[in-house]
Amino acid sequence: MSKPFAGKVAFITGVSSGIGAAAAELFAARGARIAAVARNVARGQATVERVRQAGGVAEFIQADVSDPEQIIAAVRRSQEVFGRMDMAFNNAGQTGVVGAFHEQTLEAWNDTIATNLTSVFVCMQEEIKIMLGQGGGAIVNNCSGAGVMGAPGLPHYTAAKHGILGISKVAAKEYGPHNIRINSICPGFIDTVQMNEFLGSDDARARVSAGIPMGKMGSPETIAKAAAFLCSDEADYISGDTMFVDGAFLCR
Repeated sequence: MSKPFAGKVAFITGVSSGIGAAAAELFAARGARIAAVARNVARGQATVERVRQAGGVAEFIQADVSDPEQIIAAVRRSQEVFGRMDMAFNNAGQTGVVGAFHEQTLEAWNDTIATNLTSVFVCMQEEIKIMLGQGGGAIVNNCSGAGVMGAPGLPHYTAAKHGILGISKVAAKEYGPHNIRINSICPGFIDTVQMNEFLGSDDARARVSAGIPMGKMGSPETIAKAAAFLCSDEADYISGDTMFVDGAFLCR
């Protein structure tokens, strides 16, 4: 594999499994040094070990992205280790408690907003500060189909994901003159542990897959490839965009 990211540093959140783990491994395989952020220490370190065993460079940084102070500390640690930040993939998030709109608690709302939206806002602030000082960079925010449509039972998650698209567009306009590109990805149904826990059964998986025009759920690696493309020089005139990677599910 060629090394288009050689000499670059990528800050990636949510690397303990799924999309984040796939992104850490792919970006490293393309030559990037990885600041690998996760809440779960054992699983985050396992991802870093896989990167290292494949010949890549990665540093594990433990942080719960629902806590802004931990995000700030994680970014600072990344700078201490690597000295720059060329790319960031703000991937960490959670679905939240499923329930009728009128029965959702304020606690569940606040927790889901903190983990999915406030975390991205704070990550972007800290990442942009670094990129301003070094002359540019690329940020990709992981969103969801819930960023453009309502997800019944998940008003907090839907609000957070709509918010990610909004703040991404604002930042893209503000920092385009500073050579900082900011884009979002809206994955469809992706075959991850978190998705399978959410669906709950093989029957639910089958029904979901049948409703996707391409007839299957996507892989974490597919989203990692999309993030890598948006961070690459091949996407040097793409900013403020929303990329749908969903097997045509949302276009119908």
